[in-house]
Amino acid sequence: MDLSTTYLGMKLKNPIVPAASSLSRDLSKLKAMEDAGASAVVLESLFEEQLEGEAASIDHYLTYGAESYAEATSYFPVLGDFDKGPEEYLEHIRKAKQALSIPVIASLNGVSRGGWMRYARKMEEAGADAIELNVYFIPTDPNMPGGEVEAMYVEALRAVKEAVKIPVAIKVGPYFSNMANMARRLDQSGANGLVLFNRFYQPDIDLEEIEVVPHLQFSSSVAMLLGLRWVAILHGKINADLAATNGIHTHEDVLKMLMAGAAVTQMAAALYKKGIGHISAVLADMQAWMEQHEYESVAQMRGSLSQKNCPSPSAFERANYMKAIVGYKP
Repeated sequence: MDLSTTYLGMKLKNPIVPAASSLSRDLSKLKAMEDAGASAVVLESLFEEQLEGEAASIDHYLTYGAESYAEATSYFPVLGDFDKGPEEYLEHIRKAKQALSIPVIASLNGVSRGGWMRYARKMEEAGADAIELNVYFIPTDPNMPGGEVEAMYVEALRAVKEAVKIPVAIKVGPYFSNMANMARRLDQSGANGLVLFNRFYQPDIDLEEIEVVPHLQFSSSVAMLLGLRWVAILHGKINADLAATNGIHTHEDVLKMLMAGAAVTQMAAALYKKGIGHISAVLADMQAWMEQHEYESVAQMRGSLSQKNCPSPSAFERANYMKAIVGYKP
């Protein structure tokens, strides 16, 4: 049985890739991911704020989230909050490349144009096989039009693409007026892959301390449905590879995303909850399901139920909403 897939021009042995998280800080955990069957790994993010040497502005960033897949530890991070500085991060890439035989994808988290983008080239020089540009931006200025927000994403992507020769994927949230158009713009601006979707963590209020506090709640498989819809809609309509993240916990989640059109699936919360060895269990369950349903390869199922290939394309549009509402019986 052939579980291999192609992502960012790289031939991977299967479609399971650990997402950016604090689990990737430790080389022994990275090696455990490879031993469990991971086909590539995304390192935790290096943040724009670390590279510019200042904390995020409240006018531009609501939060990177406490434990944004454990990438940050407070709402408004300062340099001392991070486990690795820029140079340590680059050295971590070098060590990961020496320790692993699977591709190592570096993660660069930012959105505004600036000197921090030169670290994309430094990541490439350190040995990264690809870069995932993680754009986590929450506009809070009511005078900032949507077009300006979208332009920031495109400009950030272009700047990183100009700096490196290795593939670049961009990780975004779903909050655009026309997600399909935005995906095409990113595709036309050189994105080799789109990672759908970034999970925006929400703040909470502590009623005893009377303050805004971080709040972390791990995703469940329900969270993958939004990504499922857009992966299915975009498959075959853009050239960039599609990676599905947020809510990928089980072999069923992986299989559904592949049928929708994803090249790979990224998981993090499932590895925190069930351990790194969970990758092996998901792969075994995938193989068992594929054998039972007479699938010989991942390529055979990929995109088979995308909007482009689905017998009922309207299922991904308004018709699904109407059917769900009308068909519900309490």
